[in-house]
Amino acid sequence: MFNIKLNAKDNQSGKVVYNAGIVHNIVALAVAEVEGAILVQGKRSGISLYIEKDGIYVDVSVSVKYGYNVPELAYRIQQSVKQSVENMTKYKVAEVDVHIRDVVFDTAPAPEKEDEEEVADDNQPKTNEN
Repeated sequence: MFNIKLNAKDNQSGKVVYNAGIVHNIVALAVAEVEGAILVQGKRSGISLYIEKDGIYVDVSVSVKYGYNVPELAYRIQQSVKQSVENMTKYKVAEVDVHIRDVVFDTAPAPEKEDEEEVADDNQPKTNEN
């Protein structure tokens, strides 16, 4: 668990405690917001968090959809994670490392039968029915 003590000048007493799962889910949502990135699924779900005195260190493993600029996408992931964690918690993000594990190619959808039938009907000679 992570602990944050509130400042005495805020006139509040007590502490706010974040479960590690909360920060993990914030990071997962931040990656999901970036178009073209897919979080790697698996045992560790592609996210590792390390808490140090100078801030949180985040490792994110993603797959990239074909056609996206990889350096630009990695930068957008870093910015999204940093902004989300710092806005939703009082933690500072020291570093976000993005690991590109794969490039995902979309397969072309198979043509629908209706389109094929329409094309076949258009090729038939038309008769004049009066």
